Amino acid sequence: MTEGLYRVELTASFLERLEAIEAFLLDAGAGFALDALLAELRATVIPNLSRFPRIGRPYLNNPPQSAEALAQLAALPSGAPNALREYLHGDYLMLYTATDANATVYMQSIRRHRQLSFDFARLWPGA
Repeated sequence: MTEGLYRVELTASFLERLEAIEAFLLDAGAGFALDALLAELRATVIPNLSRFPRIGRPYLNNPPQSAEALAQLAALPSGAPNALREYLHGDYLMLYTATDANATVYMQSIRRHRQLSFDFARLWPGA
């Protein structure tokens, strides 16, 4: 039953964040946690987003409070902040967008719960 499934694509910024997470985990001697994260992405997160692209809550349901984050959001292209959704899985928070026009979910970023914030400037180059 592939009808109605969305394609899930990992953006360059998402892959960069995965590399940063890998470096952090390897430095902490927790390479096994990276293996677990990659397995969960393949087995749970990607299939869920493929079947239910609106499963994550809109990112702006809980708007940021800092002046820096608000300035970054204001600098994004028109409509971009409203398209962001967040998906929480274990220790990780992921940002993604879903487009109906081409039935694709774009994984924009991922971070561990201990990291400070997303790098919006890198999500939308030229913003």
